[in-house]
Amino acid sequence: MDIASSSLCQAHKISLTRCQPSSPVNSCSLTFTGFSLPQISAPCLAKCRRKGTSSGFVRACVAVEQKTRNAIIRIGTRGSPLALAQAYETRAKLQAIHPELTEDGAIHIEIIKTTGDKILSQPLADIGGKGLFTKEIDEALINGHIDIAVHSMKDVPTYLPEKTVLPCNLVREDVRDAFICLTAASLADLPAGSVVGTASLRRKSQILHKYPSLAVEENFRGNVQTRLSKLQGGKVHATLLALAGLKRLSMTENVASVLSLDEMLPAVAQGAIGIACRTDDDKMASYLASLNHEETRLAVACERAFLETLDGSCRTPIAGYAAKDEEGNCFFRGLVASPDGTRVLETSRKGPYVFEDMVKMGKDAGQELLSRAGPGFFSN
Repeated sequence: MDIASSSLCQAHKISLTRCQPSSPVNSCSLTFTGFSLPQISAPCLAKCRRKGTSSGFVRACVAVEQKTRNAIIRIGTRGSPLALAQAYETRAKLQAIHPELTEDGAIHIEIIKTTGDKILSQPLADIGGKGLFTKEIDEALINGHIDIAVHSMKDVPTYLPEKTVLPCNLVREDVRDAFICLTAASLADLPAGSVVGTASLRRKSQILHKYPSLAVEENFRGNVQTRLSKLQGGKVHATLLALAGLKRLSMTENVASVLSLDEMLPAVAQGAIGIACRTDDDKMASYLASLNHEETRLAVACERAFLETLDGSCRTPIAGYAAKDEEGNCFFRGLVASPDGTRVLETSRKGPYVFEDMVKMGKDAGQELLSRAGPGFFSN
């Protein structure tokens, strides 16, 4: 980075780096929305020149803009450490298969701040629910500012925006939840009245159902590092986090224990990364096809069919998990609950590990629980 570029970064308190320390130094670039150098227009640069702006500043802008335009793939992602880890995982997998993507500047990572990242003072259910962590990234994809979008699949609404398709899931990580606590080894070991922090109604309802003597702080939001900091600061006695995220961040040393699927059924698509592109972009579709892990894609499709049937939102505690059993069949478990945990309804299905059959299982399981729940269950 030249002196002009360095000064520019310092002035705006950002760090422009080619890649993460763990990544090959010649393989990617970063842009931060809010001050995105590649989006500075030619008229803007001309205005800078007329006002006598440093030529070094202009050269830095042009250099980064040119580099972004020449990128073969522009990846859109959120700016949290976990979201970036998922973007780098995607980049690494692409480079392992496609040598042309190892060239300098071939992959550019665009960090996009979403509504869910901007509003942290309120519970997720109170600020809109679906699409909180994907809307702005989807818009950037549709508008052509990025070529592919990397999402945590559990954040993706059951509907996709027009002109987009999600043909790729990476190999799924561990779907279980991790118990994080400085004083106890498990939820069962917490004294009565202990406060567990979580932003998830799914976790809240299952905790209160099995451990009614505990209390839940339900606006326990922020990225993994923020929540661990709150825990260490004594705001709560314990918290639950997705084990997949902790593994991707190499932070499993914080785990006191891992909850079994019987103790805490995971969120739909937990541990899965999804990658979207535009419906008319055959080049990106081809790249994504080379990354897709079909077993994960089918399991996620089954779970999302269940969620869609229930018309699930952030106000509805829903859990679902599909996996291949020892016989090669799909085994699905689904759950809905009241937010206070007083009512929990569960069901399961087993059938061929085939897309059509698995989607049908998910929908059928959802219809069963809708029928059993009765009118008013979800509104309450």
